[in-house]
Amino acid sequence: MKNSLKKLLPLAIVGVISAGTTFGAITYFTPSRDNADMSYFHNSNKDARFASMNTEGASDDFVKASKMVVPAVVTIKNYQNTARSQDNSSNQDMYDWFFGGGNDPFGGGGRQKQQPQQRQQPPKNMPTSLGSGVIISPDGYIISNNHVVAGANKLEVVLSNQKTYIANLIGRDPNTDIALLKIEESGLPYLNFANSDNVEVGQWVLAVGNPLGLNSTVTAGIISAKGRSIDLLSQQSKTPIESFIQTDAAINPGNSGGALVNTNGDLIGINSAISSNTGYYEGYGFAVPANLARKVVEDLKKYGLVQRGFLGVNSLDLSNDQQVAAYNQDKKTNIKIGSGIYVVGVTDKSGAEDAGLKLGDIITKIDNVNILNFSDLSVAVGSKRPGDKLNVTYMRNGKEYTSSVTLKDQNGGTSARSKADLTVTEKIGADFLSLSDKVKTDYGLESGVLVQNTVDAGELAKIGVQDNYVIMEINGKPVNSQKDVEKILAGYKGNVSVKFVDGYGRIYTKGFKMP
Repeated sequence: MKNSLKKLLPLAIVGVISAGTTFGAITYFTPSRDNADMSYFHNSNKDARFASMNTEGASDDFVKASKMVVPAVVTIKNYQNTARSQDNSSNQDMYDWFFGGGNDPFGGGGRQKQQPQQRQQPPKNMPTSLGSGVIISPDGYIISNNHVVAGANKLEVVLSNQKTYIANLIGRDPNTDIALLKIEESGLPYLNFANSDNVEVGQWVLAVGNPLGLNSTVTAGIISAKGRSIDLLSQQSKTPIESFIQTDAAINPGNSGGALVNTNGDLIGINSAISSNTGYYEGYGFAVPANLARKVVEDLKKYGLVQRGFLGVNSLDLSNDQQVAAYNQDKKTNIKIGSGIYVVGVTDKSGAEDAGLKLGDIITKIDNVNILNFSDLSVAVGSKRPGDKLNVTYMRNGKEYTSSVTLKDQNGGTSARSKADLTVTEKIGADFLSLSDKVKTDYGLESGVLVQNTVDAGELAKIGVQDNYVIMEINGKPVNSQKDVEKILAGYKGNVSVKFVDGYGRIYTKGFKMP
């Protein structure tokens, strides 16, 4: 490496993440992870809404449930090597920086050429962020949110009795915002998953977590809605599955990964996000339903990665008037707003193609359960594995048909795959573009490949490598092509060291264990 490279791009998260989504009067959704530097609180009278409600009959249930749940909820501390910086640029700029803003690898794009630089490290004894988790087995399995553990070099778990453990990350799924951790202990208090399909709007629930650094906090509320899709997970996933349980139980930064339970103390959801103008509780909280979380946990335990079946259709949500209007304008069609999923394309060799689905079909049911919107479809399909069969009911030219569809994975397979079955690039979760000698010379790089098509739950993503970062070395060896990467890692079973340049031009060396 010759000199250093100017800061170019931001990382998306600084303590608490926010997304620019509008929902009525709500200006953004934010995962409820706590900034480790949080040192102040906002006064609020929001809990006054309960003052006029008769909760006498529920109070004993609240006490019993709280005593059951609090010991099973933990604090998770996320330690990372470097401080995050606030910036509103995009990682696409890194691609443009190397490739001139287009397909010409020699275009200048008007960007001044500078070189990567090392940046000052933050205090190593301070966690980057705090979140919550729930013990789900007596031998130390803990469920939390993907965004709570993402980017961690070390994860520390603190029990309600203040005992502290270093946790092993078993796996994570950005598509559902679920992660699974393990600590080495036995005889731990734990919670059982409930059947979240049986949750009813209006029923009492408790949210338990560690908001704003306040350990073992319990708040009460009701289920406000089910099946909410709030476009939150598109910030961290290319194929998000959203069907959140909405609650008005108070949830604040630091609650992410905590428990949403019924009055029996059964786990019905994993708290994930709040909707707020301020970043603090305003009456809208969202939790991943237990049934979806359970499936992810089972897959991570058994296979080390999530087994997800795909129907193989490109779709239009007929309940979304904006989507329908945009599609009609673009395609010069006159599709009517309603309910169901309009098929706008079918993937070659997919389960949908094999079953005879076509452009223009409207999916109305799966396994005799109504499909009213895209959230219904994503959960119905995303909760299944490759090889599973679904009965898909659809309308075609005014007539109703039902076809049996065998789901496939993204590679067209119908069998479960473990990490051992994956190719090198599948295991580490990315593809790589070679840089020309001229580009490397111009930017002072002695070696490097540009990262593309990162997989959300891949090993590179786990250590923070994203699309358009540059990997210079693997295990101390320079890499200049995808073949170089494959040659170094083929058959390799040990710890992998990766030296890379991020979107700011900062140089990191991080590692992971090859699956």
